[in-house]
Amino acid sequence: MDPVSVTPAAAELIRSLREQHGPLMFHQSGGCCDGSAPMCYPAGEFRTGGSDVLLASLDVDGVPEPVEFWMSAAQWALWRHTRLTVDVVPGRGSGFSLEAPEGVRFLIRSHLAEPGPSDGRR
Repeated sequence: MDPVSVTPAAAELIRSLREQHGPLMFHQSGGCCDGSAPMCYPAGEFRTGGSDVLLASLDVDGVPEPVEFWMSAAQWALWRHTRLTVDVVPGRGSGFSLEAPEGVRFLIRSHLAEPGPSDGRR
């Protein structure tokens, strides 16, 4: 099971943002100014490196290419026992994330992952 999924509302917003901005990507914020919000950018605009982990390439109906979802390796070490769901709610998000002008913001809902045979947990 993929560690990241999207709600229908988030998928709808992703389709709209894709139409406006082209291919997209997410990077999960590690806190600080934007809390722990998933930040949406045009693909490649947020520079990832060796300290980041690609958690998922999300297939969103109506979006021709996968939407990559990244997180810092240090943060993933703490969150690796969770499954993340990208959702959208009313409100003002980060000025850096593409949905900010839309009057909504992406957020992460998380829940503990069920142990699987290949994840090394018991």
